[in-house]
Amino acid sequence: MKNSGTFTITARGHREIVVTRVFDAPRRLVFDAYTKPELIKRWLLGPDGWSMPVCEIDLREGGKYRYVWKNDSDGREMGMGGVYREVAAPERIVATEKFDEAWYPGEAVGTIVLVEQDGRTTLTQTILYDSPETRDAVLKSPMQYGLTASYDRLEKLSTSLGSETLSA
Repeated sequence: MKNSGTFTITARGHREIVVTRVFDAPRRLVFDAYTKPELIKRWLLGPDGWSMPVCEIDLREGGKYRYVWKNDSDGREMGMGGVYREVAAPERIVATEKFDEAWYPGEAVGTIVLVEQDGRTTLTQTILYDSPETRDAVLKSPMQYGLTASYDRLEKLSTSLGSETLSA
């Protein structure tokens, strides 16, 4: 795990999970990496051996997104999507999420907040679930491994892009 102590997953209250990660990259770049399909497909892949053949984003309040991941060795697919409730570039995104083959009931609401200081960005993602039981089941899942791998890819992506302005 590369994360050098900047990655945490904690429970908060009865129904929330809070994920934090510090990236050695400006906030605009991290926001772009979360909102531009050509960048998302390069990092949001979970464990090695997965790809993302579908990444559709209508980045506006009320707009929808859809991701489909594919296991490259056996062809299995996993899809999810949701609706953007709030988009405040480059600092905040609120969206629902629901998996096609839901492994937990209901949908979750995720809030991503990006705070930049001295060229480094702290990402805080709060995920609100329908029940404490769902939150606890997610915490017991191996989600941290997929998040760790994805965030490590995002760190490498931000390094490779260097000081380029993605919004230009």
